[in-house]
Amino acid sequence: MIFRQLFEPVSSTYTYLLGCEQTGQALLIDAVLPTWQRDLAEINKLGLKLAYTVDTHIHADHITAARKLKQEAGSRIAHPALDQLACADDALEDSKPFHLGSVTLLPLHTPGHTDNHFAYAVAGRVLTGDALLIDGCGRTDFQNGDAPTLYHSVRDKLFQLAEDTLVYPAHDYQGRRVSSIGQEKTRNPRLGGDKPLAEFVEIMANLKLAYPKFIDYAVPGNRECGQCPAGVPDDLQQYCEQMRVSQQG
Repeated sequence: MIFRQLFEPVSSTYTYLLGCEQTGQALLIDAVLPTWQRDLAEINKLGLKLAYTVDTHIHADHITAARKLKQEAGSRIAHPALDQLACADDALEDSKPFHLGSVTLLPLHTPGHTDNHFAYAVAGRVLTGDALLIDGCGRTDFQNGDAPTLYHSVRDKLFQLAEDTLVYPAHDYQGRRVSSIGQEKTRNPRLGGDKPLAEFVEIMANLKLAYPKFIDYAVPGNRECGQCPAGVPDDLQQYCEQMRVSQQG
C-alpha cells in the first residue's frame, strides 16, 4: 500500500492518501478544500488515479474537498451512512470492510466528538479523526458530542487494537505526526492509564474552549459534501480558497 500524510496549515488538518499498487487507484481521507490541487498533484506524481474521498465525520473546522475532487477527478464520495448525506455515493458502515483493490479500510464507529464520527483501521494503522489525538482527543461540546460516549469509543474500541497499531490523527497543533495505540493507552493525559470516566468528563467540561470560528459555515457546507456556503466573511475566505503554496507533512 502507498501511504502519504499531507498537512493543511490553516486548520492544522492531516489528509491521508492511500494507494493500491496493483490497481493504481487511490483514496483520500479528510481532504481539505484549499489543498485539492496539491492532493491531486501528489496522486498524479505517484502514477495513481483518485477513486474515492472519505471523511471521518462532518467537520466543523474546514470544508471537505470531496465535492470539488469529484468534479475535477471523477472520484466517488464514500461517507458514514449514519449521516445520511444525499451527496454521498457510497455508505460506510461500522465494521463492514471497504475495499479498494488491495487496500481494505475497516470503518470503526467512534462517536463522542460527533455522534456519527468514524475512525478507519488499515494495514497496521488507525486513522482516528478527531476521536483520538496525540496526547489528547477532540472536544465534545458541539454536534451532538458527548464526553462519556467518547471515553467508551476510545477505551472500549480504539484501545482494543494491537498496541503497535500506528495512530494517525486528523489534527495536530504541535507538529507531531504519528503515535501508537500503546503510547496513547499509557500516556494520553485525558484517556490513558487508569483514568476513570468521571475524571475524563470533568476534564472535558472544564476545557473552556472558544466557539469554533468556522463551524457555522463548515457544518452546512460539509453536509453538502464540500460546498463553501455564501456569505463567508473576508477573514475566513482562506478556508475556501486554493492555497498558493503547497504544504506536505
